[in-house]
Amino acid sequence: FCTPCLQECLKPKKPLCGVCRSSLGPGSRALDLEKQIEMTETTCNGCNKKMYLSKMRSHAAACSKYQNYIMEGVKAVTKEPLHNTRNFPNRFTFPCPYCSEKNFDQEGLVEHCKTLHSMDAKQVVCPICASMPWGDPNYRSANFMEHLQRRHRFSYDTFVVCDYDADEDDMMAQVLIRSLRDK
Repeated sequence: FCTPCLQECLKPKKPLCGVCRSSLGPGSRALDLEKQIEMTETTCNGCNKKMYLSKMRSHAAACSKYQNYIMEGVKAVTKEPLHNTRNFPNRFTFPCPYCSEKNFDQEGLVEHCKTLHSMDAKQVVCPICASMPWGDPNYRSANFMEHLQRRHRFSYDTFVVCDYDADEDDMMAQVLIRSLRDK
């Protein structure tokens, strides 16, 4: 994780794991992991320079060949830029399906529902799922609170650069081509 994302997860009021969003207790530094990062060598995919993993982030920020390498990958999986944003679904803010309060991000919606609607058994449509291309805007979850806690503990965008309109087979082909090129 980069420092801003890690700091967001470690906010004093509720430190959370960046992956599963479980609460974190006070802990100690992972010295064994730090040592491994200091001692593991890697190669820059742009300029092929060898370095330790601990130096890779600062090198990547300054290496124009690495930045070109990344942009080639982005161009390879991007079909075309979206010019008409009016037809682009909002996947960033959501209304509460119980009380219709608006403009929650995914984490905020989960917190809001846990705090105010945890005992509400009414079957509702998940606004997060409904905004996805595969989501059914008419499907009512039998247990919305369990659904939220299982499906929306983290955002898809945390782990992948989402092109929701890209064809899955095309994306898989691009991943395979890139992985062969990286060897």
